[in-house]
Amino acid sequence: MSRAQKPVATSAGAPGVARRAAIASFMGAVVDWYDFFLYGIVAGLLFGDLFFPGASPAVGTLAAWATFGVGFLFRPLGGIVFGHFGDRLGRKRMLVLTMLIMGVASTLIGVLPTYAQAGIWAPVLLVVLRAAQGFAVGGEWGGAALMAVENAPAKWRSLYSSGVQVGASVGLLLATLITKIMSGATSDAAFRVWGWRIPFLVSAGLVIVGLIIRARVEESEVFTKKVAAMSEEKKPRVPLIAAVKSNPKGFFAIIGLRFVELFTFYGVTTFGLAYGTDELGLNRDSLLDVNLAVGGLAVLTIPAFAYLADRFGRRKVYCWGALVGAVSAGPYFWAMESGSMVLIIACAVLLVNIAHDMAVSVQQSLFTDMFGPEYRYSGAGVGYQLASAVGGGFTPFIASSLVIWADGGWTLVAAYIALGCAVSFLVALRMRGDDDVAGAPETVRQRTAAADATA
Repeated sequence: MSRAQKPVATSAGAPGVARRAAIASFMGAVVDWYDFFLYGIVAGLLFGDLFFPGASPAVGTLAAWATFGVGFLFRPLGGIVFGHFGDRLGRKRMLVLTMLIMGVASTLIGVLPTYAQAGIWAPVLLVVLRAAQGFAVGGEWGGAALMAVENAPAKWRSLYSSGVQVGASVGLLLATLITKIMSGATSDAAFRVWGWRIPFLVSAGLVIVGLIIRARVEESEVFTKKVAAMSEEKKPRVPLIAAVKSNPKGFFAIIGLRFVELFTFYGVTTFGLAYGTDELGLNRDSLLDVNLAVGGLAVLTIPAFAYLADRFGRRKVYCWGALVGAVSAGPYFWAMESGSMVLIIACAVLLVNIAHDMAVSVQQSLFTDMFGPEYRYSGAGVGYQLASAVGGGFTPFIASSLVIWADGGWTLVAAYIALGCAVSFLVALRMRGDDDVAGAPETVRQRTAAADATA
């Protein structure tokens, strides 16, 4: 086995502990991402009319996408706050808080008055609640990834931690399915008045289930035996600063690496849904079926790619995913223009279930291994959320702007997605150290291995 494929030594990985941690990370991701993705689905369909009725259809759509992007702007703040206290107090406490905040915010969106009922306060409150969603999900990924990675068997870190991303796909699946059920069970007028609210109210029940499961998981051994046992003098006062100093190239590489994931996913599941209905006149329920298809298939493809990455190398999987994304953007929009659901689903699978899923299947282990255990919640989590703010939240907004600029055409959007995938490919290609602590200096690799080994 090459050095790039050697696992980092750790005492974690007892089968029962590893399974419970993986299941809890999965369930937490389901709850948080259900809420987060639900907002994007409904925003693309209705929020322009309900909360910005005085604007033209195009401006109203842009305003709705802007509120969608607000959640991403607050994700780095959530990553900073929850990462700081997660590195000092523990991962489990922070994950309970993120779920509670997300659940409350989403439930309140479900009872929020529209512009017709409350005037300017309606979009103001919508932005506040969307910001709360972003703040909560900003702390979710880092903690959930660490709980899964740090408790996983050393040889199968990507596989065990892939449940974090499978949970996100299941969240998309549930959000799309419930929205589709309400859309089909009600008239268009009823859906616009109250039908869209039901999926947000369902969040309350999901949060209760998630909290019960998450409460039963122990804190990771890496934290309890290494970080928690450190004296206050040895603990970094500001874990984020210590993380960036330890591996600045890795921290900023995370942003470029995530472009393939963010551009492909939001290009299909949120922008594609709105573009297909508004510009091309495609059936709303049929396009929701596309989200159901890619969300359901991801339950299989993400762990499958994670298994291959543990066997053959994480960087290789990442590079292939980015290449597939770069060459599939144009065919996806061509398929949308053709109106053929068979072609649309096939090309959506290429962008989401191949390009996107190859990337996300290894991110948990790849990104967290870039930093030492005493500051990896901050280092990996904030880097991850900065990428979301830069490349994720405003992808639908930018794409919609490009469509307006091109008089309704999709060529510029396809080029935008392909360019993001190309950037991720080049960053992954230039990474050194492949699967130990990718891109990290030798001292960080040694410190991470030593810390985990003594946990």
